[in-house]
Order: sequence, then C-alpha cells, then structure tokens
Amino acid sequence: MSDRIAIEEVDAVQRPARARVDLDPPKQATPREERSRDYLDGFLAQKPVEAGAGEPGGEVYEGIIAALKDIFDPEIPVNIYDLGLIYGVEVTDDGHAVVTMTLTTPHCPVAESMPMEVELRVGAVPGVGHAEVNLIWDPPWDPQKMSDDAKLELGML
Repeated sequence: MSDRIAIEEVDAVQRPARARVDLDPPKQATPREERSRDYLDGFLAQKPVEAGAGEPGGEVYEGIIAALKDIFDPEIPVNIYDLGLIYGVEVTDDGHAVVTMTLTTPHCPVAESMPMEVELRVGAVPGVGHAEVNLIWDPPWDPQKMSDDAKLELGML
C-alpha cells in the first residue's frame, strides 16, 4: 500500500453554473402557484393584538410588575423582582392576582413581613380586586435568578 498523494495539475477549472431566479416561472397547476408574490402583504397589514389587562404587556400585569419593583430587600439594595424572588404573576379577568414568590433563605429576617407587603402593594394596583401571595421554597432561590441589572448593581457582572 502506498502512502503517496497523487497530484494533478490543471490549466483551468470549469465555472459552476450561476443561480438564476425566474420571476415569471412557467404556469403549473399547483397550490403553491396560487400564492401571491408578496405573501407578507397580509401579515404586515395586520394590527397588533392588544394584550389583555392581566397578560404580560397588559395594563394590570405591568402595574403589578411596577409595584413589585418598588419593594426592596432590606439586606440587598435591589428590588425583589430584579433579585429573582418573584417566580410568577397571574391575573384573572375578574382582577384576582396571584403572585408566587420565594425569599433568599427561609431564615430571612423579613420572612413574615415581606409576603404581606407584596400582597398590600399588589392589591393597591388599579384593576386588582384581590391579591394573593404564595410563598414557596422549591425551587430554592439562587443568584442565577437575578436579572442582569441586579447583578450589575451588586458588582457580579
């Protein structure tokens, strides 16, 4: 067996065929042919769908997020939303808001008062009829849940 590489010298290489776009293809009886040339016309003309009040982007939901961003952890100079303590916000059509949250540790000094403060602040948002706070410990909070703004504020970025 030979370990030699065969070398071939050439004078010219045949150029590959160029891609060509035919703007008027031959007519064929296929469903694809019936689609208009600019098929995005209808899509681009559609108006954005308004988010419901309790959905992300909705007035009540965004009001709740703003209220949560006004609550600061007493030991860390970052609001509880950017700190990653809020795991979920749900708002029903009749104005019932449920906030699922945790604390940095079960032994946190504000473990008794923080959920009540969240409930009061969320309940004060216009459009919220009743606020409920579920304090959970699983999954446990860790620094990876913080927003980039919070990490920057704490010098972790």
